[in-house]
Amino acid sequence: MIAVIGLILGAVIGLVLEPTVPSALAPYLPIAVVAALDALFGGLRALLDRTFDDRVFLVSFLSNVVVAALIVFLGDQLGVGTQLSTAVVVVLGIRIFSNAAAIRRHLFKA
Repeated sequence: MIAVIGLILGAVIGLVLEPTVPSALAPYLPIAVVAALDALFGGLRALLDRTFDDRVFLVSFLSNVVVAALIVFLGDQLGVGTQLSTAVVVVLGIRIFSNAAAIRRHLFKA
């Protein structure tokens, strides 16, 4: 419940303040958002499975964002930034859809 309140509060603050992202960090923002969504869907799945732990969620959320950003940064340094960005999005997308399917099965008892 705290995570949902934090998500709503963060979205409202972002809409009101309209922060700008420095151009140097702009390539990492979409990757960070997808990594955060992966953690969010994983947390929702764990909540429905009654295995949710707030510490695990927080560590998963932060580590997903940091690791994804580091992979993209490494790709930029190696000159293959777009390929690694695509790979990160594909992997996290698969995890998001897998968690969404588990959530759907749980909600609809399918």
